[in-house]
Amino acid sequence: MSSENYKEKTTTQGERSLNFLEELIENDLKAGKYTSIVTRFPPEPNGYLHLGHASSICLNFGLTEKYPGYTNLRFDDTNPTTEETEYVESIKADIQWLGFSWKHERYASDYFEQLYNFAIQLIEADLAYVDDSTAEEIATLKGTPTEAGKNSPYRSRSIEENKDLFLRMKNGEFPDGSRTVRAKIDMAHTNMLMRDPVLYRIKHAHHHRTADAWCIYPMYDFAHGQSDSIEKVTHSLCTMEFVPHRELYDWLIQKLNIYPSHQYEFARRNINYTVTSKRKLLQLVNEKFVSGWDDPRMPTISGLRRRGFTPKSIRVFCEKIGIGKRDNMVDLGLLEFCLREDLNKTALRRMVVFDPVKLVITNYDKAVEMLQSENNPEDENSGTRDIPFSHELLIERNDFMEEPPKKYFRLAPGKMVRLKSAYII
Repeated sequence: MSSENYKEKTTTQGERSLNFLEELIENDLKAGKYTSIVTRFPPEPNGYLHLGHASSICLNFGLTEKYPGYTNLRFDDTNPTTEETEYVESIKADIQWLGFSWKHERYASDYFEQLYNFAIQLIEADLAYVDDSTAEEIATLKGTPTEAGKNSPYRSRSIEENKDLFLRMKNGEFPDGSRTVRAKIDMAHTNMLMRDPVLYRIKHAHHHRTADAWCIYPMYDFAHGQSDSIEKVTHSLCTMEFVPHRELYDWLIQKLNIYPSHQYEFARRNINYTVTSKRKLLQLVNEKFVSGWDDPRMPTISGLRRRGFTPKSIRVFCEKIGIGKRDNMVDLGLLEFCLREDLNKTALRRMVVFDPVKLVITNYDKAVEMLQSENNPEDENSGTRDIPFSHELLIERNDFMEEPPKKYFRLAPGKMVRLKSAYII
């Protein structure tokens, strides 16, 4: 779709106003910066998706439904010790159940060779080095927000030595944690994340896709922006905690001279009485407090599905809570309201008696009569169903009293009531 056609999808009078990301995209399209957009949903396959992910899914996929472009599903599988194929399959199933389709299915591991070459490119430009410091030493030398850090004693290694050590890291010559590759930026930078951040670490662990082909893995900050660039993502959407990371995101893209993807941040929407930390949810699963990730008590998408929530109710909920730049607490009751609204329009009506009392109609002579009842009064196309009616019926015990109080409008001696889809008795 060309940039001239996208206007057909913008808001019209009477619709909700644009959020700040929609305004940004519309301005980019109008200015000719892009003719179409590319977003991505990048989950780490180390757990099942939950309500918080649903908001990001609806945002990324929703924008490319509204504007010309597409969304990639990219698995951020850079930590082999926590990721499993089970989680990959569950994530794909949940996104499809919500009603979205991705253009390309990608994995950060697809780019391991390219990311390795990017790191060599930085080393050759004297913008990265191999550091033998331990994690504790790196943290100590980093300084504080009010105090500059100190250079690593290995920062001045030659380019050739760094290249040799990095190759040997790749070949598996060193144990876990013995060496890292760090960007060479500024240990006095006001942004702590710019103080020579770690780009690569050694992990001798089996990877769910690449098996044992690699024993060095890129850090999130190195894999994230470069994967965006490889896929030519135009709008890389993250939550607000990644605001400090944007400077490093831009620095790496600039120094590598690759496609300039851009990161934009939006606020989380926390839900009251709801735990969405994957670490805590995993603890509930591992310690058998719940039957699994899809236990109906869990705030996971698969748990909500088992509890009876519909895809539309979750999508409408995400639309109602909106997108902003400040963290906000959302009432869980809003999600339940969205479900009631959806079910009210779509659910077929059925009657059930939990605590039955026999009712005998003495002046009804027919054996059995079939009466018609609406399947859904909110949907004229839902049709009707036949209900058998006879002189013996079962009613709810709470719907009858022998000695009722005033203003009791159910069945009692001397009182008349209408039976649902039937007669007045």
